[in-house]
Amino acid sequence: MQGKDAAEDVVIVGAGMAGLAAALGLHRKGVRSLVLESSPSLRTSGFAFTTWKNAFRALDALGVGDKIREQHLQAQRLRVISSATGEIVREADLTQQGKRGPHEIRCVRRNVLLQALEEELPKGTIRYSSKIVSIEEDGDIKILQLADGSVLRAKVLIGCDGINSVVAKWLGLAKPSYSGRAAARGFAHYPDGHGFEPEFLQFIGHGFRSGMLPCNETDIYWFFTWTRSEHDKGVDESAAKMKQFVLDKLRGSKVPEEALAVIDRSEMSDVLAAPLRFRPPLSLVTASISRGNVCVAGDALHPMTPDLGQGGCSALEDGVILARCLGEALAGKDAKGSGSAENGRIEAGLREYARIRRWRSVELVATAYTVGFIQQSDNAIVSFLRDKFLSGVLAGRLLKMADYDCGTLSN
Repeated sequence: MQGKDAAEDVVIVGAGMAGLAAALGLHRKGVRSLVLESSPSLRTSGFAFTTWKNAFRALDALGVGDKIREQHLQAQRLRVISSATGEIVREADLTQQGKRGPHEIRCVRRNVLLQALEEELPKGTIRYSSKIVSIEEDGDIKILQLADGSVLRAKVLIGCDGINSVVAKWLGLAKPSYSGRAAARGFAHYPDGHGFEPEFLQFIGHGFRSGMLPCNETDIYWFFTWTRSEHDKGVDESAAKMKQFVLDKLRGSKVPEEALAVIDRSEMSDVLAAPLRFRPPLSLVTASISRGNVCVAGDALHPMTPDLGQGGCSALEDGVILARCLGEALAGKDAKGSGSAENGRIEAGLREYARIRRWRSVELVATAYTVGFIQQSDNAIVSFLRDKFLSGVLAGRLLKMADYDCGTLSN
């Protein structure tokens, strides 16, 4: 337990992907940070996430990319199937050459990634069961009141505390909006091997969007998103009801039996459902991503619908860019000097981070929302245009949004 009114140079709120990536990036730059996590241990719920090329660039910059690669299969192909007709409407090579080299996509176990980041941090970096209840100011210092009664004085405050971020609220960012859609996610384990090809299957239209992707030889991650209606009441009361709801929806469409078998195999404890929310992209154009010595990253900055598979990937981008911008202001002997000079460098570093991330965040949130609307729609005109003309465009957007380079920790 920290002493009362303990002082820290950098406090990061939240031990998710953005928080741990920023902490590790700062550590690589020689800057110590303290990560406050409200839960008693790493939050590993969420099963897995689609990790595109841009995320692996960030992981490579942090020095953990190969550790993740060796535990997860690389997907070779994307197949998009119409849920209404059963026809393949688009196929794409997921290893094709992009502007910045060949593409790479793997379905990464969330707990494996978080643990890989945590293992690289000095002991004591993460302080668990530490929930912020208020933020006050004392000049340039931020005073953080914690639920356990302790107080921290922070020279820099970074909010990586998710979609309901206390730090984002303090900065005045717009409240996330409900998309009207929800998502169920699950995990199927095959101890003797699943036998599926390393490909990303997506089923679109018919009022929902679903997909599945192997993580390794024994585990398959699946998802299902749909627009809620009055008929859905009670389906999220338990994992069993949610699983049955998903199976009933899929059985009423042209989804192949092998995909249904994956969901049917999932244990009740391996099914999770949640409403899909996003921060209105236009609000980010003028939002205070940083103010003084405070900023936000990850879902605290750009919560988005999962239709691009870029939520976790962009959080890793945030972490690397933030560590680079802030690290230059705090690391090394040349960064010392008067308090006002250092504060000026910190504020300039966070402004540069905000400048880099603003338009990337706007584009990601807006594109994810649009892609999800088109792919999921059961409107006859939208469905016709999607299946005949737009599927190639949408698949191209997935690859284009992943062809982004966050840079290294030193450039």
